[in-house]
Amino acid sequence: MDCREEVALIQRRFKHLAGLEDFSADLMGGLLHVKYDAAKLTASAIAAAVADAGMRAWLEHEEPLASGDGTGARRQWLLGVSGAALLSGLAAGFLLGPSFLPPALFAIALAAGLPLTLPKAWRSLRLRSLDINVLMLAAVAGAVALGEWSEGAAVVFLFAFAQALEARTMDRARTAVRALMALTPAEVLVRDAAGDRTVAVDLVKPGAIILVKPGEKLPLDGEVVAGKSAVNQATVTGESLPVDKGPGDEVFAGTINGRGALDVRVTRLQRDTTLARIIHLVERAQAQRAPVQTLIERFGRIYTPAVIVLAALLAVAGPLAVGGDWQTWLYRSLVLLVVSCPCALVISTPVSVVAALAGAARKGVLIKGGVHLERASHVRCIAFDKTGTLTSGTPEVVSVVALIGLAGTEENTAGHVVALAASVEQRSEHPIAQAIVQHAARMGVLVPAAAGVSALAGLGAEGSVGDVQVILGNHRLFEERQLCSEAVHSQLDAISARGCTPVLVASGGRAVGIIAVADRIRAAARDAIDLLHQQGIESVVMLTGDNDATAKAIAGELGIDDYRSELMPDDKVNAINDLRRRFGSVAMVGDGVNDAPALASADLGIVMGAAGSDVALETADVALMADDLLRIPYALRLSRTTLRNIRTNLAISVVMKAAFVVAAIAGVATLWMAVLADTGASIIVIANALRLLRAD
Repeated sequence: MDCREEVALIQRRFKHLAGLEDFSADLMGGLLHVKYDAAKLTASAIAAAVADAGMRAWLEHEEPLASGDGTGARRQWLLGVSGAALLSGLAAGFLLGPSFLPPALFAIALAAGLPLTLPKAWRSLRLRSLDINVLMLAAVAGAVALGEWSEGAAVVFLFAFAQALEARTMDRARTAVRALMALTPAEVLVRDAAGDRTVAVDLVKPGAIILVKPGEKLPLDGEVVAGKSAVNQATVTGESLPVDKGPGDEVFAGTINGRGALDVRVTRLQRDTTLARIIHLVERAQAQRAPVQTLIERFGRIYTPAVIVLAALLAVAGPLAVGGDWQTWLYRSLVLLVVSCPCALVISTPVSVVAALAGAARKGVLIKGGVHLERASHVRCIAFDKTGTLTSGTPEVVSVVALIGLAGTEENTAGHVVALAASVEQRSEHPIAQAIVQHAARMGVLVPAAAGVSALAGLGAEGSVGDVQVILGNHRLFEERQLCSEAVHSQLDAISARGCTPVLVASGGRAVGIIAVADRIRAAARDAIDLLHQQGIESVVMLTGDNDATAKAIAGELGIDDYRSELMPDDKVNAINDLRRRFGSVAMVGDGVNDAPALASADLGIVMGAAGSDVALETADVALMADDLLRIPYALRLSRTTLRNIRTNLAISVVMKAAFVVAAIAGVATLWMAVLADTGASIIVIANALRLLRAD
């Protein structure tokens, strides 16, 4: 399929198929998605119906059917003969050769070129459709009837040549999009008891151990069980730098191994890999039409018949109203018919949308269709979840305060406070406990073993380090144990004001220090929010379940316009609805299942770090494959660039059509000029749209 007129032919033919329930056509992908009753209809009958419309179809998992009759070579030969005969006829007329020679050469050009158009025109007429092939045939017949043999021959050759050029341009666009689908090797080296052997990728089951050599692409998703290497994950996550991988780390199909060999335990079948799901979603997104695309297609269906009526009126009313001979006005009406094909107009939107979707996917941004791409351009307010989105989601020790009053002793050091806390917490699985233990390891302090450790539910923990009783926990615990003082309270206020969680430490019945723990802000968060403001986002809001002090501190540090704290999931939904009433279109950015209600309520749902997450990939409108907040300004920028591209394409198409309609009525344009204008507009809009593949 190279034009929406061909899709219309398939649609007309499918109306007569019993058992067909639904179908959609993806012009850029060259795909038909068909839903049918297998008891009433077969795949071969569907392929036959497509053949009636002048195209060939095969099942997606099969190899493309080979053209055994040399159709492609035959078309090229006929096109060459037509072109050579046309040029020879023009040269013979210019050189004043025998009078019979130019018409004879033009007749040869017509005879060679008509078989390239006539079958398509006949199929269109059989299906009661007036497409560009019918219009061209009518124009050629009219030119011959008027004795304009050179014009008729020029139209036949130029139209056939233009169709071949347009098909080649469309193939280049498809090749750019399908580059996503050629990222994994067909075979893999499996390592088992029988030794190392090469196996087809689609035969490898989860649990198998595969060997990935340096520089090779990973064929399947899996977990590293041996070896260390840096893996380039740009094809899946869009990360620009390689990521170090070792035992226990997850790896994705389509990524490129660095200098070290990796033994990988396969976790997903080929059809279920992250890359396969991305490709599937990109394909599905191509079939989702943006509202502007649907509007243009409806306009295109009205536009062509309207111009045909105008052409008929021009041929009849022109001589009567303005004067002049019938032959001149008939010729002008034929030119108008050629100009009427709306291919460039109709294709201007889908080619731009698909190029943008493919370009975004290459950068690790998965946009689930043209409708979501268009919605992103209208966003005026963005709401962010805090934990796991603006922050890393993992608590870390950010500061340690050794309380005054123990000067001159080893206890008045941050290292001693951390060592005491780590001694009690080293066997705990609580995230804050693990943060303290990891901080002790980074400081290199000696962590003695604690005895008699017991957890105090909701308060903290206690145990003995040597002969000293150590207690650590929250403010409430220290108030209950009467361990607080003015020095403790003043430090607590300062720590809470910074948005940190304080962990108080006591030794021997007195408070010796406070450890400040916080969910660290992502490095790119501030830059991303600044870029969003620069791009015209009216308000950036943070929605969090954290306490007000923490939310206020983080919002202030990041330059966020507004924040709402201590929210439950349903409160976030209410907040989204309120923001929509205030600002209009709202986007919600979250990091997974807990934000699902708010993501669904927003006009645009954006999920962070969706690589490897089935739920995130399926539920989000936009999925960021890596934890990169800077991809959000990129996605919004791309959506606006795409809409500008579409408007430019529409303007080019409409202006060129309008200019040639006027020129045709005025008698300035010729048939061959009209052919060049129609095809030139199509090629221009496709080339302009392909720039979106490289948009930053």
